[in-house]
Order: sequence, then C-alpha cells, then structure tokens
Amino acid sequence: MNYHAPWWLPGGNLQTIVAAKLGRRYPDKAPTYERERWSTPDQDFIDLDWQRVGGPNSKPLLVLFHGLEGTSRSHYAESFAHYAQAQQMDYVVVHFRGCSGELNLAPRAYHSGDYEEIGWVLQRLRASHAGPMVAVGISLGGNALLRWAQEAGSEASRTVSAVASVCSPLDLAASGQAIGKGFNRQVYTRMFLQTMKPKALRKLAQFPGLFDGEALRRARDLYEFDNIFTAPLHGFGNTQRYWREASAQPHLHRIRLPALVLNARNDPFVPAASLPSSQDAGDWVTLWQPQGGGHVGFPTGGPPGVVYALPQSVGGWLRKHCTPPHTA
Repeated sequence: MNYHAPWWLPGGNLQTIVAAKLGRRYPDKAPTYERERWSTPDQDFIDLDWQRVGGPNSKPLLVLFHGLEGTSRSHYAESFAHYAQAQQMDYVVVHFRGCSGELNLAPRAYHSGDYEEIGWVLQRLRASHAGPMVAVGISLGGNALLRWAQEAGSEASRTVSAVASVCSPLDLAASGQAIGKGFNRQVYTRMFLQTMKPKALRKLAQFPGLFDGEALRRARDLYEFDNIFTAPLHGFGNTQRYWREASAQPHLHRIRLPALVLNARNDPFVPAASLPSSQDAGDWVTLWQPQGGGHVGFPTGGPPGVVYALPQSVGGWLRKHCTPPHTA
C-alpha cells in the first residue's frame, strides 16, 4: 500500500482518531443494510448486515469481520460497503456475539482467537453463495480471521479465495502492553472499557456468578478486563495464556491461501517492533507495512479527510484474488 498521510494529519494518533470520528466514509448516502439473524449451534445467535447489489448469486461476496466493539456502522465497515457497491460485489458485515446492539444469549462473548466461530460463519456463507468469496478482518477480527486460515490450512481455499487482515494485533501481548500505557491508556483503553464493562455486567446479570463483578468494575485496563472476563469465559484461564494462544503471528507460516497483512508502522495499538517480517510470514502471506496510517485510519485529502484509501487498496488486492469456489 503506497500511503502518504496528508500534511495536516501528522502522527498515528491523529490519523486514527480523525479517520474514525470525522473522516467521510461514503460520497453520498450511508449504506442501507438488511439484517439477518442466524442461530448458532450452541443455541445463541449472531447478526449479519447485508448489502446486496442484486442480480445473480454468482457475483463476488466480500465478508467483513469487525474490530473490538465494532459494528456495521463503524467507519471502516461503511467505507468498505461503499467500495463493494461500486465494484458490484455483495457485502456482509458479520457481528461478533453481543456487538449488533442486542446482548447475546450464551455465557460467552467474543475474542481475538475466535477462529471456530469464523470458520462456522464462512462455511455457512460458502454453502449459500455460488460465486467467489473473500474476507477481510479489522483489528481483532483480522487476527481471528488469520487464526482460522492457519487452523484450516489447505482446506481454507475451499471456502474463500483470499483473506486480509487490517491493523490487527498479531502479537496480542505487545499490543496489550502498548494500549495500557500513557496516552493510549487514557484515551483508547477508556473508550473500549466504557462499552465493554457494561456489556460484561449485563452478561453477569444473565448468569449470576459467572465472574467477579466487583473485580471487573475495578478493572482499569484490557489486561485486567481480559483476566477477569474474556480469558476465563473462553477457556484460556488467564490473560497471559489468552494473549499467547490467540495471537496469529507465531502461525503465519501455516497459511495456505493468499493472505494480505496490512499494518501501519505508526499504529498506536500495534508497536512497529512487534510486526512480522517476511521470514515470519511464509510464502502465502503478503505484508504491507506503510510508515503512516494509524490504526484503521489511512485518511486522505483535505480536512476532514476521506477514508477511501483503505478499502480501495485492500479491496483491490482481494478482488485480484477472487476465483470461483473449489468444488473438488
């Protein structure tokens, strides 16, 4: 990705915050979605928001897995919707459990290594879609998507043609430490916990005794939150084990389909020193590591900026790898 930040947006924090809060996501009207609810094998549900362009079922399908506390209305989701419509691609945003505006039913939520859920969703989409299918994951969703590709190995290409991760924390420990310090702790950590804590406490009301509510109320960073809620609820026990086992970076060489891994080197959440090298990546993985862009930002143009560069670059790469589904 050949990205150059505009002169008026120096630094990763500005490129992150302005893109998310002020950047224009589409030139005209906001995307119109059609919601579909799926029942899960464990008697829970997930919600998918669709933008279909009409016509035959053989056109390409772009699947997006959002980031931490994201939705189909996140700035990147709406900018990818604009790209998909312009390219005459069907488009669907898959909401992780509890992220679609309604609390899910099971005593679990979602996490960075949720590759089994990713696999179930993609296989069900594959069964109903006749044309090529590609997937992009943003931040947390990108790490989970890569973990699925790693676990699926050579079978992954029977489901999707290619995958892309955008600004994903592939080394969860490095990113967890980065977001827990200084400016990041005061701004981003507080922002995430403002929605994560109330949702977790509503989950506790559903299932009394599920975790220590008072300890969660006292949590001041993602390490503490994950140690009380995310890790034990999803079988990891504690934060250290969760961050270690859910991280995609140690397993990149196991991927056996075209995979794009995009990380800005000034991402406030993902330290440049933690990014994978070509030796880590293996033969199937393409690394894009521009100097600028922030965290899922990449704004361009004059104030307040537009956020089209990300979907155009990543979507264009995925489009080149769109191939008919394997039937053998």
